[in-house]
Amino acid sequence: MALREFGEPKQLEQFLLSRLAKREVTDIVHKYAKPYKELMAYYRCAMMEVSAKFNVLNEELSLQYDRNPIETIKTRLKSPESIVEKLQRRGYPLTVESIENNLNDVAGVRVICSYTSDIYMLADAFIRQDDITLLSRKDYIEDPKPNGYRSLHLIVEIPIFLHDEKRMMKVEVQFRTISMDFWASLEHKIRYKKELPVIEEVEKELYECAIVSAELENRMERIQKLADQYRSYEK
Repeated sequence: MALREFGEPKQLEQFLLSRLAKREVTDIVHKYAKPYKELMAYYRCAMMEVSAKFNVLNEELSLQYDRNPIETIKTRLKSPESIVEKLQRRGYPLTVESIENNLNDVAGVRVICSYTSDIYMLADAFIRQDDITLLSRKDYIEDPKPNGYRSLHLIVEIPIFLHDEKRMMKVEVQFRTISMDFWASLEHKIRYKKELPVIEEVEKELYECAIVSAELENRMERIQKLADQYRSYEK
C-alpha cells in the first residue's frame, strides 16, 4: 500500500492555502516541513517494527497450527490532508508536536486473519511482548458498531531505535478476519467514496450483510476445528 507524505514543502503550502492566510502558511511551511518529514519517517519505522513482530508470530504459529493464522499485513500512513483536518476538527494546533501528542492513528497496521479466534490469539501474544505498551483497546467484534462494523482496535506504543536515540511511537493496530475486511472495504466504498447520503434501505442492507458475513465466518471456523480434530485422530 502506497504511503503518502509531503514530498516538497510546496505541496503542504498548496493544501493549506485554502484554509489559512498566506503569511500563516509560509510560516508553517518554513518552520515545520523538515520536522514533519522526519516524524513521518519515524512512523514508518514504527510500522515496520510492528509488521516484523507479526511476521515472526505468523511464522512461529504456522508450525503449531499447520497453517498461517495471518493472511495479510497492511500498513498505511495517514495523509497530510487527514492529519490537518483532524487537528483542526479537534481544536489542536497545527504543529509537529501536536501531531505526535494528540493523534494516535497516524501510523496504522492492519492484520488480516482467517478466523476470529486467530485475532484474539495474535492480539494477546502481541501485547504480552515486553516492549509493547497497550494504550487503548476497542473490541468491535464483541460489541459491533451499529452499522455492523466489526474489528479489534489496539493503540500501542513501541520503541524504534535510531542511530543516536530510542523513540517511543504510537501505532494503531487493527485486526480483522477476511470477511470483516471484505465487508468494511466495500462498505467504505459504497458510503464514503461516492459521498452517499444516509439512506435507510442501504443502511439496512449493509447491516444484514454484516450479519450474514459473521455467520458464514463462524461456520467456516467450525469446519476448520472439525477438520483439525480428524487430523489429530489420524496422528
